[in-house]
Amino acid sequence: MRRIVGIVLAVLLIGGVAAAVVAGRESQDQGTATKTVRGVIGSEKAEFFSDPLVVEALAAKGFTVKTETSGSWAMEELPLEQQDFAFPSSKAPADELRGKSKIQGGPIRPFYSPLVVVAHRGAAKVLADNGLAKLSDQSGTLLMGPYLEAAKADRTWQQLKGAGGHAELTGTLFITSTDPVASNSGALYLAAASYVADGGKVADGNAAVARTAPLMKKLISVQGAQQTSTDAPFRDFISGVGNPLVLVYESQVASLLIQGQDVGDLVVLYPDTTVSSDHTLVPLTENGRELGELLGSDKQLRELAVRHGFRPQGAAAEFTAATALHSAFLNQKLTGVRQAPVPTAAVLHAMAQRTKS
Repeated sequence: MRRIVGIVLAVLLIGGVAAAVVAGRESQDQGTATKTVRGVIGSEKAEFFSDPLVVEALAAKGFTVKTETSGSWAMEELPLEQQDFAFPSSKAPADELRGKSKIQGGPIRPFYSPLVVVAHRGAAKVLADNGLAKLSDQSGTLLMGPYLEAAKADRTWQQLKGAGGHAELTGTLFITSTDPVASNSGALYLAAASYVADGGKVADGNAAVARTAPLMKKLISVQGAQQTSTDAPFRDFISGVGNPLVLVYESQVASLLIQGQDVGDLVVLYPDTTVSSDHTLVPLTENGRELGELLGSDKQLRELAVRHGFRPQGAAAEFTAATALHSAFLNQKLTGVRQAPVPTAAVLHAMAQRTKS
């Protein structure tokens, strides 16, 4: 009888241990379970989402994020049925994408970045010596009015005082931008340029587009073939090839500086009239909305966004603190920079299309 009782107790003990192990595993699995969220993003955010620290921070909040890249304006042509979010680089293409979302509430803008022009020191000094820019250390201001006048007149580098000492400064003076039909930064370049060219008026229809169309076409056609992302032109610039003046996002420059990478003789020119790119997440599912809200509210994710050069919405101090050692390159408070209003998506589309016709 004692032997039978002992055997029964042993079986019960083993069963209890096994049940405890299973329960523990189930609890652990539930604690580390993640939602897989898929989205299409502008290429300038690809390094942010692939950063192991960002992946880890999102996993800690229960998210695994899988992304593919696209030009912001090209997103509306993509099949988005299997995506949880679309994350273009500004409000205008986001407004176009909202029609594909059945989720209540507007788009989410967790961070932003102004457009800037990068130049090598020699080119920046030539611009300054000819009244097209003002310099201060490794940053400065591009004077959009004089620059557009030079572009309108087909000015060449050789016509600028001091350019003769720089073999790379030859040919027509122009800024390399992305394709405005497919890419956000290229379209915003037109928004800022047309605003200045039309005497400080935001384009509001066909008549306004027509007034500046010849100059806008010239700004684009002089470039030849264009990229749909700022990534490749910026990498070319940093490696020492390509055009002397390239339009990029400030975040691309700030990211290199914060991470301690060598930028050589780079000078950052802030157009005196520019457009900030509000990176705007359009939720296509509830999981997409949760992710967007998390990017804006979670302190760790905001800090990581700053590490990649972005300015968090409503948290200017976080960007200023993170870039304190690089204020020679960056206009932290955007002093002297005027924000141009952005036309509606339809008008901006029409303006971009006119540059190709």
